[in-house]
Amino acid sequence: MIVIDASNLILGRMATFVAKQALLGQEIKLINVEKAVVSGKKKSMILKIQNDANRGTPAKGPFIPKNADRYVRRVIRGMLPYKQPKGAEAYKRVLCYVGVPEELKDKESITVADANVEKLPNLNYITVGELLKNI
Repeated sequence: MIVIDASNLILGRMATFVAKQALLGQEIKLINVEKAVVSGKKKSMILKIQNDANRGTPAKGPFIPKNADRYVRRVIRGMLPYKQPKGAEAYKRVLCYVGVPEELKDKESITVADANVEKLPNLNYITVGELLKNI
């Protein structure tokens, strides 16, 4: 089991790492997912997600999760072949948490060095928590 602290990690890069590990058979638990960041200017990212949320009809979708843990898990699902048996099994091995749950407080968490926010060339980013408050 791998525990990953998502604080100050770029969402897309972290999600690709998690998807690859899940396909290899690892059980992955992500903590502090509301502190993961999405690169881009704040205004344009907020407008993009509001546009995605208002598209379609309430009955047929598309359905954009409004909770940070479900949103991050949905991003990871997009990087898995979830309609095939191996992808569905890998998706079941990924769990996301807002904050740190009691059962994971004493576990040692790792971080993904390639996904650190310091890799961005500028300071244009917004956290997942801030982004979802604006839906």
